[in-house]
Amino acid sequence: MTTLRIEPYEIPAAAIGPENPLPCFRGADEDSHFSLDDALTEEDRRFIGWRTAFRVLPHRMQDGYTREKTPRTFDSIVLENDVLRATFLPQLGGRLVSLFHKRENRELLDRNPVFQPANLALRNAWFSGGIEWNTTLVGHYYLTCSPVYAARVEGLDGAPVLRLYEWDRVKCFPWQIDFHLPQESPCLYARVRLLNPHDHELAMYWWTNMAVPERPGGRVIFPADTAITPCEDGKFGIVRLPSVRGEDATYAARVPFAQEMFSRIPDGQRRWVAHIDEDGSGFFETSTDRLRGRKFFCWGMNPGGRRWQAFLSRPGQAYLEIQAGLARTQLECLPMPAHAEWTWLEAFGTIRTDPGPVHGADYPAAWKAVDTVIEQMLPRASVNAFYEATESVAHRPPTAILHHGSGWGALERKRLAGQGMADPIPTEWFFPEEDLQSEQEPWMDLLEKGALPETPPESDPGAYMVQPEWRTLLEKAVEAGRGNHWLAWYHLGVMRMEDGDIAGAEEAWTRSLSRAPSGWAYRNLAVVHERRDNAHGQREMLNRAWETGPRVAAIAIEYAHVLLRAKDYEALAVLMETAPPEIRTHERMRLVAAQAALDCGDLDAVAPVFDYDFATVREGEVTLTDLWFQYHEKRIALLEGIPVDDALRRRIKRECPPPWRIDFRMIRDVD
Repeated sequence: MTTLRIEPYEIPAAAIGPENPLPCFRGADEDSHFSLDDALTEEDRRFIGWRTAFRVLPHRMQDGYTREKTPRTFDSIVLENDVLRATFLPQLGGRLVSLFHKRENRELLDRNPVFQPANLALRNAWFSGGIEWNTTLVGHYYLTCSPVYAARVEGLDGAPVLRLYEWDRVKCFPWQIDFHLPQESPCLYARVRLLNPHDHELAMYWWTNMAVPERPGGRVIFPADTAITPCEDGKFGIVRLPSVRGEDATYAARVPFAQEMFSRIPDGQRRWVAHIDEDGSGFFETSTDRLRGRKFFCWGMNPGGRRWQAFLSRPGQAYLEIQAGLARTQLECLPMPAHAEWTWLEAFGTIRTDPGPVHGADYPAAWKAVDTVIEQMLPRASVNAFYEATESVAHRPPTAILHHGSGWGALERKRLAGQGMADPIPTEWFFPEEDLQSEQEPWMDLLEKGALPETPPESDPGAYMVQPEWRTLLEKAVEAGRGNHWLAWYHLGVMRMEDGDIAGAEEAWTRSLSRAPSGWAYRNLAVVHERRDNAHGQREMLNRAWETGPRVAAIAIEYAHVLLRAKDYEALAVLMETAPPEIRTHERMRLVAAQAALDCGDLDAVAPVFDYDFATVREGEVTLTDLWFQYHEKRIALLEGIPVDDALRRRIKRECPPPWRIDFRMIRDVD
């Protein structure tokens, strides 16, 4: 019998902390640009980089967490049958944190024993483990550390189905995942549904990210002979599996540095990915054909990779990622036609194989052996049939809301109704009006009362909105003199800037300042000057932002970095002295202060930074190790009376390895 219930889930957890109040604007280019080897075919490269440039608005960054963990109880939703128990956390993006095989008495996923945010997601905060659901844009999803809706739906034969869903604020579309666990099924099914409700094309993205335990003899298997991966020259090229840079890169334990590879599964071949331990047991995922891509990522066995593993969880806990996506690689979006609906079915479960061929030297023989086992235990035709059978369930309304998400979907429905527009969002996506909270209240006032309400300029400017329809409403309001105050012009500037209208944004923020001076508007004018390569103007605006207030950490950090780049150590010292203690001791201010001390030759002031446990180290960031090497270069140069040159730099890297706690280097050092 299949059951669905809510139960507490307690683990040591760090608090997410407050959001960053400053808007993080996208650049002018909508595309990303990657270096590609000539061996990639036109099919391989067609959409690589297309519409993948970073953007985060209207969301705000989640960078207020620390590494202090205390016991915390999350709401979990458990879907269970006689074989599997699946545990989801709707407060954290609907993450499937555990898939436990009851009959084998083992966890199939990497179950993180702690909740520790780290700087890896589009909004900064991300945590490892389990299975996460990523849509909209390349990277870990905006809601990975935020609540989503969870609902009970009546499935086939009355069995309970768990539905996760939300309204995506960035590209303005709804998404849902229906989880089916039929009685006696050894596999959990996820039926994903994406809808483009617009009259225009959307650049769509989806990758399901599965973390599984990293074990010494574990091997990742794709049904493909070749893969796309970064090569020695830095270009994305094609390799013949399993060899990458002379190593059998399908074994995470043999990969020295962080690695990602995307399988080139041929058309017509069933799509799946598996991780098989040395005894032949493991975990696999398969899907209907729309989900084309499969990926393997591991942190590598070097000290930096091992540090990341412990940093995200605890010492001794290690994982690797196998992923499934819409496109062949994770470097691309795909064009989704106006009013299109894309759906597919994924299955997750345990697998047992003969370890001989799976771990043999002949990789094609290995994947074909796994392909045969998957077909025997879960025929492709059965997956396709279940996909067809659950089509009607995907359109059923929920019978109960188990967990509430944000109020943005309800606000969009209010806007459509208020403007007399047809609602293209199907009614089964239920966004209750009672979920309209304080974040949505100012925008409700704009919609219903015709003006954005004013707040004091020293207060938080509130949630952002960059959707074109809301910009039109706000433009009309201020032109008519309704709500013609600092906050309205401030938000209008944010909308214009995000839309690429830099001159219009500058005008709006200048008008905002004429109504009431605020550090928020001055900071955004600093961004305007930065985009125009006017370092002096950027610095002046940040100075005014700091002096005007409010004096918040986000502005202080940006101002400190500008002063450091300008080598104005006197002004930086004044900033540090005048900042409140909680800002002066912020970890990013500590790093700036340490670099400034190093530049000024105060080595005693640098050393303490290496003992600090930093929380917000970005994936790929090497600030701490760079500072370590520079510190020792200057120390030895002073001690021995020699210059800091390339010979000394090479010597320091040999003789002064950085402490494990600060070494987050993910790639091979070219030196």
